[in-house]
Amino acid sequence: MGSQLIDTLTASHHPRMLVVGDVMLDRYLWGDVQRISPEAPIPVLRVGREEHRLGGAGSVAAMLAALEANVILAAVTGDDREGRIVRGLLDQLHVDSQCVLASADRTTTIKERFLGRTQSRQPQQMIRIDREDTHPIEAELVEELIQAVGQQVDQLDLIVISDYAKGVCAGDFVSRIVTIAQSAGVPVLADPIRSTDYRRYAGCSCLKPNRTEAGLATGIEIRSVADGLEAARRLLALGLDVAVVTLDREGIVWADAKGRGGHCPARPRQVYDITGAGDMVISALGYCLALGTDYPIAIELANLAGGLEVERLGVAPLSRQDLLAELHRAAGTKYSKVLSREQLGAQLERRRQSGEKIVMTNGCFDLLHPGHVASLEEAAKHGDCLIVGLNSDRSIAELKGPGRPVVDQQGRAEMLAALACVDYVVVFDEASVAGLVAHVRPDVLVKSDQYAVEQVVGHDVVRRHGGRVVLVPMRSDYSTSGLIRKIAELATKTLDAEPDRRDTLPLHAPEAKPGPAEAAA
Repeated sequence: MGSQLIDTLTASHHPRMLVVGDVMLDRYLWGDVQRISPEAPIPVLRVGREEHRLGGAGSVAAMLAALEANVILAAVTGDDREGRIVRGLLDQLHVDSQCVLASADRTTTIKERFLGRTQSRQPQQMIRIDREDTHPIEAELVEELIQAVGQQVDQLDLIVISDYAKGVCAGDFVSRIVTIAQSAGVPVLADPIRSTDYRRYAGCSCLKPNRTEAGLATGIEIRSVADGLEAARRLLALGLDVAVVTLDREGIVWADAKGRGGHCPARPRQVYDITGAGDMVISALGYCLALGTDYPIAIELANLAGGLEVERLGVAPLSRQDLLAELHRAAGTKYSKVLSREQLGAQLERRRQSGEKIVMTNGCFDLLHPGHVASLEEAAKHGDCLIVGLNSDRSIAELKGPGRPVVDQQGRAEMLAALACVDYVVVFDEASVAGLVAHVRPDVLVKSDQYAVEQVVGHDVVRRHGGRVVLVPMRSDYSTSGLIRKIAELATKTLDAEPDRRDTLPLHAPEAKPGPAEAAA
């Protein structure tokens, strides 16, 4: 099944999907905890950074966008500052927000999470504060949303209903959406609320409750995989094609109207934060179904995606590349860490959303030697994710003259990517690395201590956005030029010993010219 999952993730088609439901704004306040308050036995959080992310139906839309689907969001916000932030975030992700309506009678649902670090450890959530309106949306807004969905339905591959019981999906709203979708032959996937009555979801193509939700809806106390399968079968009475029940540490079970069913076990993982796992499962499931993938394969990929999500902090969308990398790791096959600038940008966005500190260094790395490895390992200690900017063959030839590089850029990139301390490699073609530094915006820029901080290309860019420059020692007993001289000496000795090989070995090593700071690593 692994090859089928990879084929799904490498499909060239980008499905057009509509997400409808309750959109929220997640506000993260990051800081350090260094003392206990003198007023009460509570930690004092010194806030250093504030971040906004999409939650609820917005989270599903963001996750589908990260999977490279074309996404429309239909939802309601308040006519307030938070609602405008939601629209701004949607625009950044290229999610179509023309069906996101503003209501003067509501406030945008906000979830504020306070996350603290102690002694530079990974941040932990300290408290969450919610502000929300949960009453049903106004009748005129219901009609506007229904009309908007009706206008879009003929262009859709799938509709996802993300119901968080915040007012959008109340009353007969879901059944009206299902009727519109059925008339156009568009499947509907629903993530339901916690309720004892699921008749509102009757006629959906697929329903995805979790263990607790499925138990309440069916009256079954789900203690085992077998219980989960029985709950899934009972949910089919709603006229579903498929019922999918997530069982957290036990994976996912499913049953369909054709009598099929199964269990996808979860791989044991270090659970860091369960926030967003359900949204990631329904996003991956919906993405696959919109591509026309059969349910067993779609559920397998959704199970994988949910497992990866719990290893990250907060709601952090996973990209196709994230899922492909995990599939290759599970199969023991090679997956390239060498990315284009566009691919790298997507990865860094996801890592920053997880609170990771980004480190960058750069150089030619022509003839990778122990000095390079030691400096890269040292650089990796200054953050959570190490990016290596690699000079292209053309830029090295321009900097160092004819005969360089000794190893081409593909070979150099593959050797760097093979190092455990390196997370990503990106090749740049310019003579200066300044443009790449501006693109990456690292929290820490690392270079050899043979330079002063002011000589490091990009130091001004990094400092301008609050980052820092770190200088690490380079082992003096290794250098690229020194290795080239040794190779030349060895070649000369070989020629003297075997004169008949003079036509196959070079008589002289290329001259090693010193380059500027950005090419000297």
